[in-house]
Amino acid sequence: MADAGSVIALKIDVDTWRGTREGVPALMRLLEKHDAPATFLFSLGPDHTGRALKRVFRPGFFGKVARTSVLEHYGVRTLLHGVLLPGPDIGRREAQGLRDVARAGFETGVHCWDHVRWQDGVTAADEAWTRRELSLATERYAEVFGERPRVHGAAGWQMNEAAYRLQQALGYTLASDGRGSGPYLPCNAQGEVIGPLQLPSTLPTLDELIGLDGRTVDNVHEALLALTRRPAGLQVYTLHAELEGQKLAPVFERLLRGWREQGHRFATLGQCADGLDREQLPRCPVGLGSIPGRSGTLVLQQPAWG
Repeated sequence: MADAGSVIALKIDVDTWRGTREGVPALMRLLEKHDAPATFLFSLGPDHTGRALKRVFRPGFFGKVARTSVLEHYGVRTLLHGVLLPGPDIGRREAQGLRDVARAGFETGVHCWDHVRWQDGVTAADEAWTRRELSLATERYAEVFGERPRVHGAAGWQMNEAAYRLQQALGYTLASDGRGSGPYLPCNAQGEVIGPLQLPSTLPTLDELIGLDGRTVDNVHEALLALTRRPAGLQVYTLHAELEGQKLAPVFERLLRGWREQGHRFATLGQCADGLDREQLPRCPVGLGSIPGRSGTLVLQQPAWG
């Protein structure tokens, strides 16, 4: 059994219009059934998912698509948004549904304005481009919820240095923008803290595991439960409204039950952050790297500065 201090923060990335309309309500019902707090991070601008198809030329992307049945999970219509169909404005069309998430007691935050644009463009973007994208998402969140956002989680785990600095300027106090091993303060090469507290995703996602080493939708939960069998303090698990909120909901429910049996407690990112002493956290430089099961590079927690 895990000890009393073993916590799993549930971070839900909502990438698409379909995920917002269908996956989010389904996840809310499932989380309420299991009395599990969670943080929902929303894409708040246009859904241009179809434009992501250009990633087919990236190393490893085609294999991931084949393993995880992208068409089945996202649907034909979603994959045409921004290509043959106009991209629906998620935050404007689904504002009431977004507010329902907050009214139900879940934590909410910003994922991005345009998911594909951020994921594919932010790494090489300048400060002006980054400011526009992050400001659009921040202002739309305030318009929908009537308050400024506190939490940010980058689309595709993609960032640049300007984005970290802009988070602070725009009032964010907490972020989960990359992958790593534990809480830290992001810094530059000189050790200067450049952004808010980071709670990186520590566990692999379902789409990184399914189809590898004999893992299927029927047994992939066992691989994740094996990683959390021993106490490890705080773990952050990222799920997607388009996956665990739809076709992979049974897998997620098996995970929730398994984590309860292991003795873990569930929490929002904010609840986890509130229990941390920022003065004692390591400062870790911003860096990029790759992880098994995912194509391309993404933000990875680097060894502590100094």
